[in-house]
Amino acid sequence: MSKRHIVCLTFDFDAISGFIARGQTSASWISRGEFGPRVAAPRLLGLLGKYGIRSTWFVPGHTIETFPGACEQVHAAGHEIAHHGWTHRSPASLTREQEEAELVRGNNAIKGLTGRTARGYRSPSWDLSRHSVELMLKHRVVYDSSMMGDDYTPYYARQGDAIELEQPARFGQATRLVEMPIHWSTDDSPHFEFVRTETTIRQGLMNASAVLENWVNDFLYMKDAVQWGVLTYTCHPFVIGRGHRMLMLERLIRTVAEHGAVFLTMEQAAEEFRQRSAPKP
Repeated sequence: MSKRHIVCLTFDFDAISGFIARGQTSASWISRGEFGPRVAAPRLLGLLGKYGIRSTWFVPGHTIETFPGACEQVHAAGHEIAHHGWTHRSPASLTREQEEAELVRGNNAIKGLTGRTARGYRSPSWDLSRHSVELMLKHRVVYDSSMMGDDYTPYYARQGDAIELEQPARFGQATRLVEMPIHWSTDDSPHFEFVRTETTIRQGLMNASAVLENWVNDFLYMKDAVQWGVLTYTCHPFVIGRGHRMLMLERLIRTVAEHGAVFLTMEQAAEEFRQRSAPKP
């Protein structure tokens, strides 16, 4: 079997929605989010175009309706538009009815932009509820990218787990929903984004070259560990779009390409996984 190592470059296009969801609505917080659609998105589209890469953008409906021009540019450049809620609220914080309403409203925004509903979903804050898999299947989502049960191999998400403090875990049945795993270590925000509130400080502001070394090594390890695999990098335009981080991202693209990376959208990679490992009937 020939080796094939896929890289998915993904962008959570939160813009200002994440700050609003956390009650951070002062002019300073909002301006931080605005940097994404105003400045970073054009830079990222230029970089991806330079290397002929199609990527996946997880876009809240709030971003689509607040910054339609920026979102239209992403879609026009051939990138996948996937679901990231309408607001940027975690599904685990919502009732089943509220979570479904977010799915429907977000899909309506995506369909208005692209002509079709989303094939992929990523939960805000990577936190799903006990209803999430059921609702994604109901609304014909093909893949999710919110869980961390593997690093290089997609798998089929389970439904019906019973997790209790005083009892052994009882795992549910696999569904047809493809899980495209992610991890905080390949997310730009924990490494780079400085956040200070009245009660917490997240330092961020790490040296981009050190993060680059880790991210390249994650790809090199995948080449040794698996014959066929997918490595997903998660970036936020308002984070990765700063100058020295843009240089880091370009070096990442060039380096993994030199080592044989194949760049696909998440929809393409999920379909390739389904062809290799069909869900059980």
